[in-house]
Parts: sequence; structure tokens; C-alpha cells
Amino acid sequence: MKKEKIFGIQRNPFFTGLTSFFTDTSTKMIYSVMPLFLLSIGASKTTISLIEGVAESTASFLKAVSGYWSDKIGKSKPFMIIGYGITAIITPLYALARLPIQILFFRFFERVGKGIRTAPRDSLISSSIKKNEAGKTFGFQKAMDNSGAIIGPLIAFLLLSIYPLKYSYIFLIATIPAILGVLTIIIFIKDVNKEKKESSHKVSLKALPKKFYFFLVIIFVFTLGNSADALLLVKTSETGIDKSYVPFVYMIFNTVSVLLAIPIGKLSDKIGREKLILMGFIVYAITYYLFGRFNSINVFIFLFIMYGFYSALTDGSQKAIISDIVSKDLKGTGFGIYHAVLGITLLPASLIAGVLYDKVNSNAPFYFGSAMALMATILMVIFIIWDRRRQKIAHV
Repeated sequence: MKKEKIFGIQRNPFFTGLTSFFTDTSTKMIYSVMPLFLLSIGASKTTISLIEGVAESTASFLKAVSGYWSDKIGKSKPFMIIGYGITAIITPLYALARLPIQILFFRFFERVGKGIRTAPRDSLISSSIKKNEAGKTFGFQKAMDNSGAIIGPLIAFLLLSIYPLKYSYIFLIATIPAILGVLTIIIFIKDVNKEKKESSHKVSLKALPKKFYFFLVIIFVFTLGNSADALLLVKTSETGIDKSYVPFVYMIFNTVSVLLAIPIGKLSDKIGREKLILMGFIVYAITYYLFGRFNSINVFIFLFIMYGFYSALTDGSQKAIISDIVSKDLKGTGFGIYHAVLGITLLPASLIAGVLYDKVNSNAPFYFGSAMALMATILMVIFIIWDRRRQKIAHV
């Protein structure tokens, strides 16, 4: 059966991208102002980092579990409906929060939704395309993610400009695109027929190749220095900029990532994902070092552009390389473990960054992030050399 394409993208990835656009519009409206809101209700930088770390990490194991069960039953759509549905339900509740602990509670359950949906979504995308389309398709997914991440902060900026410090208005309006995302899944997305695993059949982690686990080690090292973007927004707010402009500055990062995501995704299909990921780590190391070195809004605007370049280089390429490495019947499990590693590592990463910010100075967490990115760069070079030697041996 001929697969339907929309604007050159397979039907499922197109509407999955549209779902991500609506949901990211909602979540980034909230995320772009959340650090400011938390500061306004008495949270410290360590508390802000802890909330983000706990929210991501405590729910991250669900990414592995949902990926495993997606492979087990041969379906992805039910997990997506539940996961995106939880986000839509939690979003308006932020308007009721008056204490940081309440935000932690809501953020935890919202991230549970993300934990349930993420691996099955990526598995659905990967199973809907040909291998030589992975870079382009995941680049499109990233572009749609960040398109929402442009519109969301822009709406937040406009609302804060009209209604200063009225964060509850933002939280309530953010519910609308979240609901549209769920409706898109229900109406337009079709499950891919994958082989259903018998109940006696176990999806063995040993079936995943060594290359996959080597790559996860690199991701772990890098993510340990890649704390939540909340601290970038906090430091930006400390330059003296009007707080209503903080979401606008964050929008610059997402705009650059959107413009570059698809071209870089196509490039990764031609020259390989590894080279782009390596370049992304280097750009990140330089960017974070300069975030620590300077405290000027003019410099920060340039650095957010650089940060968007890093994001475009790595996010889609990392998912595409997982898609390349892992076999079709284990994609949900593979993506689940990958996302779980990202989420679990974010807790120590956020704690380290928050403590460094509060106890040392505002520059320390960014120097630490730069150093970890350099370590990941070295490991990535070793990974590329090892993989090339392994391929040569296999062809002998």
C-alpha cells in the first residue's frame, strides 16, 4: 500500500509533528515564565532546579516502560492519547498554585504524561518511514516542536506585556493548544501494524547492540552538564532586562532551532549523524562557557542563537541515530531507554547546577556544563573511531 505524504512527510510523522506543535505551544508558554513565577512565590535557584530535576527524573522510568509495552502490544497511539491527555488536564491547574511544592506536584504529573507518550511517539515515527528518511523526518519533528516553542513564548510575552505578572492568564490560555494536540492524535494519527509480542516472549535488553549502549554512555556524560533551561532564563532575568521580555529572548533560541532543524536533518541523512552530534557538543561547550563568562543581554541574545544552533545539530540527529541502530521490533524499547537516561540524568544535573548557582556563583553551573560537553566530545570521537573499525572488521 502506497504511503500517503503531506508536504513530503509521511502522514503519521506529519500529524505527530502537528501534535507536538500544539503541545509545545502550550508547554513553552508555561515554561518560559515558570522560573519567574517560581521566583515570585519565594523559590530559590536550587528549588527551581530541583523542581525541574525531580519532575523529569521521577517520571522518566515511564519512558522505558511505555516504550517496552508499546513494542509488547504492537501499538503506539493509545500511549500518545493518554500521555498528551494528561498534559492537557494538568495545564490549567498551574493557575491554582500558590506554593513551590504545588508546582512540583503539577510538574511531576505533567511529566508523567510526557513519560508515557514520548517513546511510543518516536517509535511510531520511526516505524512509519524508510531508513534514509530518518534525519529529515526527525528534523521535521524537531522543527514542529520548536515552532510551538516559538509561538508559546511569543504569546506569553504579549500577555505579560498587557497583563504584567498575571501568570495565571498564561496558564489558562495554554490549555487551548494542549487540547488541540490531543484531538489531532485521535482524529488523524493511525497506528502502524507492528508484530505483537506473545505474552511469553520477553523483549531482552541484550538484544540491543553494544553501539546503542556506548552511545547512551556519551549521552549520560553530556546530560550531566546539561541542566534545565530554567537557569538560562533566570540568569537572563538578572541582566536587568524587563521580565516580560524573558520569554521573547527564549523564543530566539527556538526560532533558530526551527529554521535549521530540517536542513540539518537532511544533512545528517547524507553525511552521518555522528559528525553533527560532535559539532553540536562543541557548540554547546563554547556557548555555555560564554554564558558563564559574560552577564550582558546583548551577548546573551547572540548566545541564545548559538544555543538554537546546538539544539538543531543534536536533538534530531540523536533520535535518528537511535532509529538507525535499533531494529524495528525494539524501537519502542530503545527510544524508551534513551529518553529514560536523559530524564534520570537531569536530576543530578539540575541539583549540581542549582547548588553551584546558589552556593558558588551564577557562572559556575555554566562552566561545569561546558566541561562536561568537552568530555562528551572526546567520547564521541572515540565512538566514531570505534564504530568505523568495527565496520571494517565486519566487511573483512
